[in-house]
Amino acid sequence: MKIKWLGHASFYIETGSNRVITDPFNDEVGYPLPGLEADLVTVSHQHYDHNATDTVAGHPEIITGGVYQGPDILIKGVPSFHDKKAGRDRGGNTIFCLQSEGINLVHLGDLGHLPNQTQIKAMGPVDILLIPVGGRFTIDADEAYTTVQMINPHIIIPMHYKTPHLSFELAPVEAFTSRFNLAVKKPFLEIERQDLKNGAKVIVLDYMS
Repeated sequence: MKIKWLGHASFYIETGSNRVITDPFNDEVGYPLPGLEADLVTVSHQHYDHNATDTVAGHPEIITGGVYQGPDILIKGVPSFHDKKAGRDRGGNTIFCLQSEGINLVHLGDLGHLPNQTQIKAMGPVDILLIPVGGRFTIDADEAYTTVQMINPHIIIPMHYKTPHLSFELAPVEAFTSRFNLAVKKPFLEIERQDLKNGAKVIVLDYMS
């Protein structure tokens, strides 16, 4: 499995015979549009910085929830909320669990609250966790750290934080990574099942320009 960060909450994941893009954004977000082709696109919620499926090339299958079973891949949506008021402020959010190559990768989308036990059970054992850390519209660094302790993944990849590209204010990634003894930067993550327990627990991916 190979994971590249496109910016914000968007990742490009190559796994098995599939190319997956999570939460594509439009040009208002500040990052240049990657213009990549994909077979599958997951959309955690219907906000412009997460649902710009028209920016993805090819003819991808759009997944907004439920269960998708395809060649070499299973994607399951777990309902959650974009705020701490059961969606009354910002609506719903879908946590996506992507299972492929023996790896369970979980993308929390714009999770706005600590996950409950029902949601954690639905995720199952998590190998790689893509977690928002920038606050304001999602859980903040403190809540993200607590969420990590609750889920206990092998690898943590932060997302949805302030960078020079982003057109609105969020907290920087260091507000989250400073809570760990070690966080390493990589241009991308390429990993197999047997490598999950080796190396750094927190990986900050470089923006894929």
